[in-house]
Amino acid sequence: MMRALFICSRNRLRSPTAEHVFATWPGVESDSAGLAADAEVVLSAEQVQWAELIFVMERVHQRRLQQRFGSLLKGRRVICLGIPDDYQYMQPELVDLLQRKVGCYLR
Repeated sequence: MMRALFICSRNRLRSPTAEHVFATWPGVESDSAGLAADAEVVLSAEQVQWAELIFVMERVHQRRLQQRFGSLLKGRRVICLGIPDDYQYMQPELVDLLQRKVGCYLR
């Protein structure tokens, strides 16, 4: 089972969409969190340790992740998707973009 963690800023639009989309993929467990203090689910050390693959939406998330959890990232692959905060939750264009950018890593 591949454990995939999706991270954005506030865990309201992009990362929960990704969690939802990939939760139904065979052989994939998904989770999501945000890096902002006011995120719906604030990223925890336990989530980082749980994940095999970590997907961040933007480079700024990658930097913040490294600053806060750098020592826990050893052995985990962090992939920046380059998806800006321009989408709504489960927006079809976002779902399509996520499937195209993430799918190859989870197959």
